[in-house]
Amino acid sequence: MEITGIYATPGYSGFFFDDQRAIKQGAQQDGFTYTGTPVTEGFDEIRQAGETLIVDIELADGTVVRGDCAAVQYSGAGGRDPLFKAEEYAPVVEGPLANELEGRDATAFLDNAETLEELQVDGTRLHTAIRYGVSQALLAAAAEADNTTQTDVLADALGTEPAEEPVPVFGQSGDARYTNTEKMFVKGVPVLPHALINSVEKIGEDGGTLREYVEWLTERSQELGPDGYEPRFHIDVYGMIGEVFGAPYDRDEVVDYFADLEEAAAPYPLQIEGPMDVGARAEQIEAMVELRDGLADAGVDVDIVADEWCNTFEDVQAFVDAGAADIVQIKTPDLGGIHRSGQAVRYCEGTDTRAYLGGTCNETEISSRACAHVALATNAAQVLAKPGMGFDEGYMIVENEMRRTIARREREQLTADADEVTADD
Repeated sequence: MEITGIYATPGYSGFFFDDQRAIKQGAQQDGFTYTGTPVTEGFDEIRQAGETLIVDIELADGTVVRGDCAAVQYSGAGGRDPLFKAEEYAPVVEGPLANELEGRDATAFLDNAETLEELQVDGTRLHTAIRYGVSQALLAAAAEADNTTQTDVLADALGTEPAEEPVPVFGQSGDARYTNTEKMFVKGVPVLPHALINSVEKIGEDGGTLREYVEWLTERSQELGPDGYEPRFHIDVYGMIGEVFGAPYDRDEVVDYFADLEEAAAPYPLQIEGPMDVGARAEQIEAMVELRDGLADAGVDVDIVADEWCNTFEDVQAFVDAGAADIVQIKTPDLGGIHRSGQAVRYCEGTDTRAYLGGTCNETEISSRACAHVALATNAAQVLAKPGMGFDEGYMIVENEMRRTIARREREQLTADADEVTADD
């Protein structure tokens, strides 16, 4: 079935764009916004409304499927593409991109997605958000044309066997790190709470505020969680451990702090995302390796998660090859085409590094559902609940999409088995 039309409509995403550099440099919160002057190119305010470009693909039978172009909350930081402004890119999608893809076979997902990855307009590769959103629509088109699930389309493209159970979902609390986390405990969320520790105030001058929070996590999870609940704690510190302690990261003071966090989390496993941000990929890898070596030598069992400077597929390869992290976040909008996120998960196979299929609160329900299919197709270690920072909505979207897909695949398998028995008779 052919692709007959591609259309683009600017819209809103599930959260906001934030100027991370300005926030790290001390911008003060004013209610929900921030006061001060933005410092990252493209920003008019330190916090501004998130945008998406809604992409509709029309098929020859009149069916319309959709993908949503989205960029991360902290756009333009850590080596990422610049701030995404949807109206600027709508003519690109309906012009040169549509000219390239219209008339193609919708079932040829991987060929179409790779064409999108390589396409240049005026000598420039398309913004990662465009590649992300259009590839979602191409994935949906292939599934619709083949009357199958997006999980199965991706599994065929990536050469995988899909997961038979939902991938563990990672809930993110936003700044409501107590109330939203209690919601997660009640629902038995397997990985939590993210916690958004993005300032010295939130971690504490000596790290003590974070240590107290981890102690609270352990105690409250036991009070509120369902019977047999065994959560995995995952906290994103946005480089704040580096801000508080500084290099070198294998020295006793730093290692002892991680040991304190491990003790506070016991008996549950602990993952710390983005322990430092040293400003460039090579230096970040070196610092992460130094920290991991120090923890290993001391027998401290806290997993380190790569985030800053781990954006593209090539970045993921570099962190994995160097053994710089126990887990790498595959930040889906930053990899471009959605199949590239699947390929990045696969790159972790057979290594000591696990793949966390992440992304951003600043996505949409369409992109989040598409990522649930990537998680199932690749059996990632965990997948982010998104979009938004309210927790419940994102968790519902991602968890339910996986459950619906698994149930459909099971029904179809039962039908296929029954047909085979009938044919044998």
